[in-house]
Amino acid sequence: MTQPETAPAQQEPAAGLPLLVTAQLPDGARFPVRGLRAGETSPGPAPAVLILPAMGTPARYYRAFARQLHAQGLTALTVDMRGQGESTPRVTDADAADHGYRTIVEQDLVAIVDAIRAELGPEPPLYLLGHSMGGQLALVHASLGIGPGVDGVALVASGSVWFRAYGPLRGPALLIGQLLAAATSTLLGRWPGTKLGFGGNQPKGVMRDWARQGRTGRYSSPGSPHDYEAALRTLGLPVLAVFVEGDTWAPAPALDHLVGKVPAARVTRLRYSTQEAGGPLDHFAWTRAGGALAKKVAAWAVAGGS
Repeated sequence: MTQPETAPAQQEPAAGLPLLVTAQLPDGARFPVRGLRAGETSPGPAPAVLILPAMGTPARYYRAFARQLHAQGLTALTVDMRGQGESTPRVTDADAADHGYRTIVEQDLVAIVDAIRAELGPEPPLYLLGHSMGGQLALVHASLGIGPGVDGVALVASGSVWFRAYGPLRGPALLIGQLLAAATSTLLGRWPGTKLGFGGNQPKGVMRDWARQGRTGRYSSPGSPHDYEAALRTLGLPVLAVFVEGDTWAPAPALDHLVGKVPAARVTRLRYSTQEAGGPLDHFAWTRAGGALAKKVAAWAVAGGS
């Protein structure tokens, strides 16, 4: 597999983030939202930023970055994707239902955002900050206009997985890996990513949708009444697009392809360099060296995404 979504092991603070609220869906799925509330600010309420993880990466991996966002005066929140980390049902549960992008962007994120809005009140601006696949799905969700909505999306180390965005050498290898992942998931009923070292354990629906976007370049999910590509073209919210230096798994052309889907959005582009970070960067290392990036995200959010 050519795109390692699963985060490597890292040292984390022993104490987890406090539980803020738990979103629950009618099908029994539960999503604990953890975070740190901002203190009183003037003249208005501090923005809130919800971090959406990369494929197969638990929300606890982003604790340190959440604390850095909080240190910049923001309300910093984390949540696990369906079936990952603290969320239920786990993909490995015998009764876990299959799901794909449609469930995440049209149901889960609606319930999560609604729970956060109810807890924080309607005043604080709420931004989604998505890493890798989390960024892709954050952008699709924001474009659909379902539920209470958000005020903008930040993409960090994220990009389309369309194979042509990876060049003539890496692109074909990525496409083969995507097709194999979809076929394996269909054959086994789930993707055993923990054993295979890629993407964590995933339902076959997620892997099929991921592979379909990689093959076609278009976002879609079977059974959805929404045209995701058409919705993306109409998105008018602020978008912060951060390319992380040294990230070969979300290269600049992949980010360009993703951002190109939202021509009506107010896009701010940033490059997070190793010099700013104070050390080497890659697809995941920015979470351990994100102090300077947190300042940039906070400045963007406080300015209303401009």
